[in-house]
Amino acid sequence: MPIEILMPALSPTMEEGTLAKWLVKEGDTVSSGDVMCEIETDKATMEFEATDEGVIGKILIADGTEGVKVNTPIAVLLEDGESKDDIGAASAPAAAAPAPAAQEASAPAAAPAAPAAPKSGDGTRIFATPLARRIAADKGLDLAQVKGSGPHGRIVKADVEGLSKSDAPKAASTAAPTAAAAKPALAAGPTADAVMKMYEGREYEEITLNGMRKTIASRLTEAKQSIPHFYLRRDIQLDALMAFRADLNKQLEARGVKLSVNDFIIKACALALQAVPDANAVWAGDRILKLKPSDVAVAVAIDGGLFTPVLKDSENKSLSALSAEMKDLATRARDRKLAPHEYQGGSFAISNLGMFGIDNFDAVINPPHGAILAVGAGVKKPVVGKDGELAVATVMSVTLSVDHRVIDGALGAQLLTAIKDNLENPMTMLA
Repeated sequence: MPIEILMPALSPTMEEGTLAKWLVKEGDTVSSGDVMCEIETDKATMEFEATDEGVIGKILIADGTEGVKVNTPIAVLLEDGESKDDIGAASAPAAAAPAPAAQEASAPAAAPAAPAAPKSGDGTRIFATPLARRIAADKGLDLAQVKGSGPHGRIVKADVEGLSKSDAPKAASTAAPTAAAAKPALAAGPTADAVMKMYEGREYEEITLNGMRKTIASRLTEAKQSIPHFYLRRDIQLDALMAFRADLNKQLEARGVKLSVNDFIIKACALALQAVPDANAVWAGDRILKLKPSDVAVAVAIDGGLFTPVLKDSENKSLSALSAEMKDLATRARDRKLAPHEYQGGSFAISNLGMFGIDNFDAVINPPHGAILAVGAGVKKPVVGKDGELAVATVMSVTLSVDHRVIDGALGAQLLTAIKDNLENPMTMLA
């Protein structure tokens, strides 16, 4: 019988994706391992290969379709001897099955007009479809007492169809405690409709969120709300490192290797995690996982978002190896060609905005990491030397954002001190 090809989960966290491009068409023969289409996840564009052989009988999801849920049928594969006639109605495109809104739109034209959009007791507009308002009016339901299941909380037909006048208040009372008994909820922020209303008459461009932007917004909001951040700051003198780097680059020039300051920072953090092993840890819900290798993630800015590719076993790699690996990961990150295992995991991250002239900033922890180092620019500053004399040095400001559930203050201070010592004494990183 025909085989439904389902939207794959290309990473453990993937819930939906964009079917970017079909590389086959209906009637094409495919074998196991043939690339059939390109799928955009929240992080990358990946090729999806056939696992069976047969003929593409029907493509159910068109190129460029966004928000395709995992396990949604995207095509039908015909086996030997089968034809398009064997494709049943169950394999029809999702668009062929009318959505709730479409079903409501198909209500008889002779039906009475829906009541005007209702408002709650405080004057706030209640969003409901016309058919839902009509059903509610017929049943005498108070829509302020009904919880909507449609987009942005809109009340749809299914929310009111099975309710009676006495059910709606009951449903509302079981859904949440009374205002007197409940604690005030955290404000979720104004709705899209409310914000757009504020800017009526002003010229603006509306930008639809892609999967990556939605994931960044969701994860960082969750991180900032759920992780107890605290911050540790140090100034690091870079003069010894800059001189050492210049000397190394001169010697490595024949091999085509050019080390960046960021390469030294990665190595310094990797070795610091080994020197302070209790800080090389992640939060795992009801426990802490203490890692043995130093798997360091580095934030890479791309159009519309960022990646944090992970350099695994960084403590064991040479500076030139780290430099080459980082360049490769950054290039493929910008092309969205990283595999999930290349940007997932790690216990620690680095976010470097020094190249953009930023002196210092506080970075948000990328869960489940225990900490992230925010790196500012190296600038010339007056410093007081060991002998008390005033001098000029190249100083870089760094901030360590720490998850207090994983790392306490004193332990975080030890980790940051170890990073500082490595960068101010770069030759020790080669020992």
